[in-house]
Amino acid sequence: MKKLFLILVFLMPFMGLWAQITHTSNGNVDANAEKVLAKASSKMNSGCVSFSVAMVSKDANKKESSKVTSQVLYNKGKYRVTFGDQVLYCNGQSVWNWNKKAKEVVVDKVSASDDDLMNPAQLLSNYKKNYKAKFIRTEPDGTSVVDLTPKKSRSFYKVRLLIASSGTITSMLMHNYDGSSMEFAVSNFKTGVKYSDSDFTFSTTDHKEVEVIDMR
Repeated sequence: MKKLFLILVFLMPFMGLWAQITHTSNGNVDANAEKVLAKASSKMNSGCVSFSVAMVSKDANKKESSKVTSQVLYNKGKYRVTFGDQVLYCNGQSVWNWNKKAKEVVVDKVSASDDDLMNPAQLLSNYKKNYKAKFIRTEPDGTSVVDLTPKKSRSFYKVRLLIASSGTITSMLMHNYDGSSMEFAVSNFKTGVKYSDSDFTFSTTDHKEVEVIDMR
């Protein structure tokens, strides 16, 4: 569950880009941040997309403590995340957490809590309210660096996004108050991926051997 939580934390900025954050820490409009995030938003909303995510966690001494690789299929609030023996499905209303090894799937509603990091849909609608964005610089290769800071107290104090000139987010670095950090590297980003609604819903018909634990 912890790995699932971390991967969902990674997904937040992608979904939050729809809100086109435009505020700096002093409340003024950051035109550069707005331009970069709007382009990234357009990239993510070009249709169904797929990408790989490599997540590396580091402790306060900058020593690697864990590494997880996942595959993501995403389409405007719906997603499927595959990592190890677990698959997470979300069709916008319900979330299925399928543990292949345990042969069980836990079903729940998408949470309505403003501060629930497990709830991309709610974060999407409240992202502008919960975060501030600031344009930092443009790297020599054209990559834009944008920092996101939460308005309310969280376990992390800053998220740094690296966005390529094409509009694709290539990396995200989350800085925690305890000195630890999490880095997410994106690769194999593909747009125009073919999909059906069934790709974002767990099929009990196809997996009759799996125990269903419905929490809705």
